This record gives sequence, structure tokens and C-alpha cells, in this order.
Amino acid sequence: MLTANKKKKKKKKKREKMVSIELSPELIPGLPEEIGLDCLIRFHYSTYRVAAGVCRRWQQLLQSRELHYLRKQAGYTRKAACLVQLLDNTSDSAGSKPVGPPTYGLTVFDPVSGIWDRIDPVPKYPYGLPLFCQIASSEGKLVVMGGWDPSSYDPVRDVFIYDFTTQRWRQGKQMPETRSFFAPGGFEGRIIVAGGHDENKNALSTAWDYDVNRDEWTELARMSQERDECQGMVIGSEFWVVSGYRTDNQGGFERSAELMDLRTGEWRRIEEAWKASQCPRSCVGVGKEKKLFYWGDCDSAIRVGACAVPLGEWTLVSGSAYQGGPQGFFLVEGHGERFKRIDVPPQFSGFVQSGCSLDI
Repeated sequence: MLTANKKKKKKKKKREKMVSIELSPELIPGLPEEIGLDCLIRFHYSTYRVAAGVCRRWQQLLQSRELHYLRKQAGYTRKAACLVQLLDNTSDSAGSKPVGPPTYGLTVFDPVSGIWDRIDPVPKYPYGLPLFCQIASSEGKLVVMGGWDPSSYDPVRDVFIYDFTTQRWRQGKQMPETRSFFAPGGFEGRIIVAGGHDENKNALSTAWDYDVNRDEWTELARMSQERDECQGMVIGSEFWVVSGYRTDNQGGFERSAELMDLRTGEWRRIEEAWKASQCPRSCVGVGKEKKLFYWGDCDSAIRVGACAVPLGEWTLVSGSAYQGGPQGFFLVEGHGERFKRIDVPPQFSGFVQSGCSLDI
């Protein structure tokens, strides 16, 4: 057995070692700075939470915007799909039908490894996401906005940010206006929201910019018209708001789209961009020369409830062949030329309401 003095000396040496690591100017003692940094940018995001506990400098670096950009420039980030997906409801005593309202959670699919995973629930809503909430991503962070309280069905202005490096949620500043069924899009640390409708079902033409790191909202120029149930997407440095309908034309989806130059903040309107009377939510594809198309027209297996998430050269597409049918999941090459069905674990086979891509 160790004597009391030996135990004290051992604890002292351990403390001194920890302090020396904390104060060390080198990322990895004994290695040049550039090699130490090259090691860190190769870490898989799933290891960040543990790696951040090594020392304060590692923690600051792993959680910084700079490391995300370095990883991206070096080709170590990968595109994953994040999905707002229907969860299995508890069945009745006979096991024949679900009990209670539908509940939704957040699913992540990594197309490189083929791994499906589920993100921990938002602490404020442990039993399911706000209904019809919107999601967008920026710089390795996932942002969940708005929706309806799953208990009262009242619209909420909540904003939650999930950091994949820490694998934790934090609550952001509330949305400045109450809006549902709006168009979101992420670009260089910002989330743009536009359109939707307010608590009185009035369609909106307003737009806002949310700075994820500063936790600040800034009002942007309005669109040329109201657009409820529109679809948002970022193409290059442009934020597109596709179709939608006016307050006085409920369900009459427009053919037009509007796009904002994210460098200048100016809107431009494009006529004949979408099929009239077709809801664009979660199912807009981008073809050659930025021509938009409806994913449900590409294959009979996803004719109903099509949802698409672009993943670089591939797109994750889900949907059903008929109303109430089982969900099919596909990786599609290019603009719908080749569908590759993928196997999905039963717990991740539910209906996909919406989704976004993540660089993690």
C-alpha cells in the first residue's frame, strides 16, 4: 500500500502534468504546430466531445469556426443528411394502431459510412419536436426554429442550436416574428428565413437573417409578395424562396420564385420557375442551369410525400409509392438519373417531413 506521503507526491505530479499540458504552447507536445493542427483537423466529429477535454486550447480550437473552415478546405468534412422524421408511436393494447398525436425527432444519415443515428431531443421538448418546425445548418451546427408546441398546438418562436462538436443543445434568441411554414436556408454562419404565415394565418413577405454565433436577428428587405408554404434553399451564394401562395389564394401555389443575392441582400424575381398547384415543400430539385423540378416526378416509388436532401454528387430522397404506403429511401446520382435503394433500420424508416444537409 502507498504511504500518505507517496499518495500526496503522486497527486502532485498528476496535477503538475495537467497544468503543463494546459499551459503548453504546442498543440501536441514534441510536434511542430502545423503537424499538430493537421492531426486535429483529421478527427471525426464524434470524437470532439472527448478530445475537447484534453486541454483548454484543444477545447477552444475544436469549437471554433476556424477549425471548421480548415477541415472543409482540407477535405475532411463530409456531407450528412439531417431529417425531421416521424418516430414510432406507442400502439394500443392490441398493438394494431398508434396512440396519441404523431411525434417527430431528428435523424442523421452519414452516406459515407451508411450509419443512421438519432440526435438527443431538444431539452425543452423531450417528447418530440415542435410540429412543423424548420431546420437549417451552418458551419457544422444544426438550427431548429419555430413550429407548433406539440401539447397546445400554439405557434412558437423558439430557436435551438445543436453543436456536433460538443453534442449539446443551446437555446438561441427567439425569432422576431411568429411564423409557420416558412422558408429557411443556411449560409456562412447565417440562417435566412422568409415567408410563411403569422398566428392569424396571414401570409408573409418579410425576411430575417440570424447570425448563429452572435445570436442576433437582423431584418432584411421584403420579397415582392407574400409566400406561405414556400420552400427555401441556398444555391451558391443565392437564397431561393420557391413558390408559396398569398393570403387571399390559399393553396394556389405560385409558379414564380424569388432569390436573394446573399452578398448584396437584393431580391430578384423569377417567373415560371415552378409547377402551378404543386406544393414545393421539401421536394424541390435543382437541375442544369438552375432549372427546378419536382422529385416526385422522377420515380413512381416516391410519388407521394417526396423529400430530398442534397449531398453533393448524390441526393437522399424518400417517399412512398401510394398514400399511406411504406417509405422508400434512395441515394440518387445527379438530377434523378439513377436511383439506388438503401436499406434502413426499422427505427429510422418513418415518414420524413423535411431535411437539410450538414457539413460535419
